[in-house]
Order: sequence, then structure tokens, then C-alpha cells
Amino acid sequence: METITCHATRHCYIVDFRGVNGLSTRKSKIPILRGKRFLCFLLESGSASSRYSRVDSLRLKRLHQHRSSGSVYSREKYERVGSSVVTETSNSYVLDVEEGGSSVTDSVQSIPKVSIPSLPEKENGDGVISSHFWEWKPKLIVHYETSGSENTDSPPVLFLPGFGVGSFHYEKQLKDLGRDYRAWALDFLGQGMSLPVEDPTLQSQDGDKGSLDGEANVWGFGDESKTWAKELVFSVDLWRDQVRCFIEEVIQEPVYLVGNSLGGFVALYFAARHPELIKGVTLLNATPFWGFLPNRERSPRLSRFFPWAGTFPLPSRLRKFIEILWQKISDPRSVTEILKQVYSDHTTDVDEVYSRIIETTQHPAAAASFASIIFAPQGQLTFEETLDRCRMNNTPICLMYGKDDPWVRPIWGLQVKRRVPDAPYYEISPAGHCPHDEVPEVVNFLLRGWIQNLESGGSVVLPLLEGEGSEHFVRKDLEFTRKGSERMVRVQFYGSKFSVWNWLNSQLKALFI
Repeated sequence: METITCHATRHCYIVDFRGVNGLSTRKSKIPILRGKRFLCFLLESGSASSRYSRVDSLRLKRLHQHRSSGSVYSREKYERVGSSVVTETSNSYVLDVEEGGSSVTDSVQSIPKVSIPSLPEKENGDGVISSHFWEWKPKLIVHYETSGSENTDSPPVLFLPGFGVGSFHYEKQLKDLGRDYRAWALDFLGQGMSLPVEDPTLQSQDGDKGSLDGEANVWGFGDESKTWAKELVFSVDLWRDQVRCFIEEVIQEPVYLVGNSLGGFVALYFAARHPELIKGVTLLNATPFWGFLPNRERSPRLSRFFPWAGTFPLPSRLRKFIEILWQKISDPRSVTEILKQVYSDHTTDVDEVYSRIIETTQHPAAAASFASIIFAPQGQLTFEETLDRCRMNNTPICLMYGKDDPWVRPIWGLQVKRRVPDAPYYEISPAGHCPHDEVPEVVNFLLRGWIQNLESGGSVVLPLLEGEGSEHFVRKDLEFTRKGSERMVRVQFYGSKFSVWNWLNSQLKALFI
């Protein structure tokens, strides 16, 4: 008899419970384990608790009543086990060790650590951010921020924001990457500080008729649209055209495009249509779809059932619904709750993000712009079609996904990886839906290294691959300092030989290290 104890951070054991009376003899689905009753569990140092799978707590409670004749095997022997491990607690157990069985202590490997730069101090004069307005079309004024204009020999980088935020969400990138590159971040029309400069509709003489919930200072609820807003819809097609004109007129050369969430969708959508203006695309937890209503060009018959597609003015029959929805989404408590969901590390300072979002909701055009975005039709291309086009055009793509995102789960990033297998995929943890704001040190380090790899024609290796092969799986811990405290984030890289099997294998191994 041997008592299992743990002296490392985590130990994993796969135990054969053959011969233990009272336990289920359910066969394993894994061929090499058929006919065996296995339990896979972790013991953590300083604790008598374990994490286990493939057995319920009732059977575990009954286990101590029997003399175990099971075996302890090395994790490496069954490393292709793809089942997930659920978190539970139980007592420690005394197990017989089969002769020839090996402890997993020898199979646990330490993770290499890499020190990366911290964000520049605020008082540092480098990477100064400036704010600008650009008139794209009459009455359509686009706000953007920029830094690094003095870096004339460096490639330009353009950041596209997610839904409900704006260029301010990339200030940690502009401040840092602006020391090496020319960097821009813009607000999509209908968001941030790119909201209409005047009411897009003509108000009736009855003030209440053209208002929302009796509030006269609300735009977009008049009787008819003004001439400049006849065809205005805040859709992905509008944003695609906005990005094209911004690159052609303001930046005036091809760019590296970086997009988070909605911004990632637009970045890929734009790159699929205008590869001549793209040097590469980085997706940060890109949403894999956008728009709920059918596109009139793709589905002309179906679109007839949806006569309103986000144009101005907003129809009176939907006004009450929009009012209720807007009051809910713009409530400061809702904003707070959403930020709690999308940020994995709740110690991240989101006060500035919160205040900027609330400031936007108070604009008189905010409610109508929100409604236009929600009811805008889908794009002319699906997310999968844009990926296929980018692959056909040999557009470089880099994937950086926060592993702990509750909305765009890692499975979505993995689907992108499957479609563009040559794209480097970095999975970051802990990090949620907005890794660029939650762990900017890591995203900036990876983005800077990826750009250097492309600009050097491959002579500079991809981030984290120094001394490693670019075809397989690499896991490293990135260390940096923030506000005087040491921080560490784990990054997993998946190369060109990525498969669902090796991803599942890596997830299982991650539980043991």
C-alpha cells in the first residue's frame, strides 16, 4: 500500500480500479482502455482535494470502503485522452501501485519563462497620442487617434475597435507600438466619437412624435430622413467602405490591420475585398458573424420579410421595443456587468473604458445609431467566405485569442486556424474578450514580433519560437512588470500542423502542469 502525496504544484494520476467491488464497470471509449475502469484526477500541493473525471462523487465515497487493487499509471502513457476534467473535491485515497507503474512526477515538465517589456511609463514622451477628426462625407465625421507619425520608415498599423467602444480602447497599443510604428485607431461610424453631428431625420411639429420616451433631445426618430442620410445604415458594408477610404486618403499606403471582436470581423471582411491595401491581418477574439437580418443581395426573397434594415428614421412600430432595449443596454449597471464578463482578470482597471462608454450613450444620436447597427443587414460575405478569400489571396493572418473569453470561445479561433492552417495561433490565459486591453504587454509583444517576422521575410522568427519548430505546439509563460508588481501570463502557440487532436491533447496537458 502506498499513500499518494503531492510535492509539486500539480500531479495527475490515471488509476485502474479493476477489482474494486461496488464500482461501475462501464467501458472506456478509448480503445487502449477498454475493459478497464479508470479515474483521472489531480492532487494539488498543500491540499487533500483532487480534481477528477469519469467518476461521480458517490463512487468516490464508496471507494474508501474497499481495498484498492488498482494501478497508478504515467500520464504520458495516455496523453491522447481528450475528455475534459471537471472540478470537484474528494478525500485522499490509499492505492496499491502495480509493479511497473510509474509516478507522473517524472513526466511533469516545467514551462519555459520569457521576460517581455512592460508598457512605457506615462511620463515617457515616446508614443504620444493625438486625436483628430476626418470628414469622410458631408455630415459623416470620423474620429481617430494616432501616434508615431515620426516613424516614417516604419510600416503603418491600423486598429479597429469592437462593438460599443472606440479608438480609446487601443490607447495602450498606440502608446507602446507608436514608439516603433505609425499607428492609427479609428471609431466606426455610429460608435465612439464618430456619431452623427446632427439629427439625420426631420422632426415633425409635434415634438413628442419625433422623440424617444418624451425626450426631445434624441435624434433619429423624426418623420423622414434628411438628404445626406437617405441611404445611411451603420452596417459592416459601411464600415468596410469607411476603412477603405481612411487607408486611401489618410494613411495612403497598405497597412497591418488589427481588429478585436466586431473590429476583427470588419478587418477580415475588408481584407477579403481589398487585399491590395493589406500587409497583414491580426484577429483578437474576432466575432465569427455579424448582423441578424438577411442581406438583400444574397437573400432577396427572405429580406422582403424585413422591410426595415437600419435606415433613418426608425419606424414608429419599433420605437417602444428600441426604447426598452436601449434603456437596458445603456444602464450603467449593465455596462458594469458586461465589463465584468469580458475581462477575465477583475483587477484590470476599466474605469476609463467604463466612463468613455457611458459618455457615448449620452449622445443624442446614440440610441438611434445603436438601433441602426442592431437592425443592419448582414454583410455580402460570410466570415468563412472572407477567410477563404484571404487564404486564396495569400493575406498573412495572425490569431491572438484570450482563452477565457465567455463570448468568443477558443473554439471559434480554432475554427479560423483550421481554415487558414499557416496562420500562427496564440492562445493567451488569463485573458478574456479584450486581450489587448487586459494584457496589452503580451499582445504588443506578439504583434511586434509578428510584424517583424513578416517585414524581415521570415529571417526574424515568430514570437516564442526561438529554438522551437514553427510547425508544432509551444507553451511558454511570459513575465512582465506592471505598476511595480510581477505578472505572468501563459501563451500557447499552435503551428501549421495544428489539429483538433493535438489541441485537445494540449488542453489535457495544461491541467497537469
